[in-house]
Amino acid sequence: MNAGESLSRRRFQQLLGLGALSAARKARAVPRGRARSCVLIWLGGGMCHVDTFDPKPVGDPATQKAGSAYPAIPTAIPGVRVCEHLELTAKMLDRGVILRTLNHPLNIDHADSTNLVKTGRLTSGTVVYPSLGSLITHELGPRAEDVPPYVVMGFPNVTRGPGFLGGRYSYVYLTDPRSGPSGLRRPYDLTEGRERRRFELLDVLRRRRHQNVSARDYDEAITQAKRFMRGSFSRVFDLDAEPGYIHERYGSDFGQRCLLARRLVESGTRFVEVAYDLNFKNGTGWDTHRHGQANQHLLIRDLDQSLSALVRDLEMRGLLDETLVVVATEFGRPPEFDAQGGRGHQSGTFSVAMFGGGLRTGQVIGVTDELGRKPIERPISVPDFHATILNALGVNPHKDLYDGKRPIPITDHGQPVAELFA
Repeated sequence: MNAGESLSRRRFQQLLGLGALSAARKARAVPRGRARSCVLIWLGGGMCHVDTFDPKPVGDPATQKAGSAYPAIPTAIPGVRVCEHLELTAKMLDRGVILRTLNHPLNIDHADSTNLVKTGRLTSGTVVYPSLGSLITHELGPRAEDVPPYVVMGFPNVTRGPGFLGGRYSYVYLTDPRSGPSGLRRPYDLTEGRERRRFELLDVLRRRRHQNVSARDYDEAITQAKRFMRGSFSRVFDLDAEPGYIHERYGSDFGQRCLLARRLVESGTRFVEVAYDLNFKNGTGWDTHRHGQANQHLLIRDLDQSLSALVRDLEMRGLLDETLVVVATEFGRPPEFDAQGGRGHQSGTFSVAMFGGGLRTGQVIGVTDELGRKPIERPISVPDFHATILNALGVNPHKDLYDGKRPIPITDHGQPVAELFA
């Protein structure tokens, strides 16, 4: 090696260092948000972006002419239009933003795409990555001691779990918005005295047991369960305490779950997922293959009523600026109709929406081509999407976590969408 080669390599390393420093400074230039809670409305099955938040010229399923299924209407953001079935949301869109160019490489499988959007990572054979809800719970902790920090309503799956963070950062699962989690209710024939004696016996067994990581996670779960059973958590489910007009405003069963999400956030829950998924309505949900397309307008109207009610309710209670509401799905749908009038899968570009959370609202980020097949301006990756949510909640989206052996970036090198932060 001659002196010229040595100098060139040294200079190259210096340039790499300067580039890394520049990237770090650029990352730090995005102001950190101050939201305290997040509500994720999950539309499992694949919400069609060109039929909702990214309308295009109207097509025709009968002739298989590509395009949107419905006409578009104006919104509270000048020059921005959405599907006609989002009438109530359109009037409140100045409280929100639309990201129209989210994209990822998985185009076929629902489960893998859901895992990617929920965890921000492709499935790995060696690492089980935590979901967004578990990440936020891990980083911010509980807002209230007697209320679980992470709650899920809807069909459960592993992509909502804590991964390598451990069981203490998992979720409480709800099936009925009025009764609460069955595992946290004392059986009718169990007196307080018997319950106390059972817990005392359990405490003796726990102290005698070898305290490995799994045992400590289990012990923490038991401690939390006892706290939730005896605290104010059960009062959150008293939906009858809400005035009748509030129930009417939220509407359907899905709307009542959104109402409960508001009550959970109000009581101190950090992250709530409300799933409107494959198993929620008529067995199809947002998976609009074949005949599913014909009934899609009913789903959109239901979403419109429930979402607009949630945003309005949070705003009236002074909670919208500190609560980030995210409407997301695993992928979008192509503008083409198949031979049976439905649509396939498309992950090359699709839309998500965000409301409140202290963001710079009243804007649309990203532009897709004439039929919504691909981004032409400002593509946004799934890691960028995660970094944006974390940043809105005041979590450093560039920090490292540890799986017990090695550092793992909290996102897969995602960057927050800087336009959303003042």
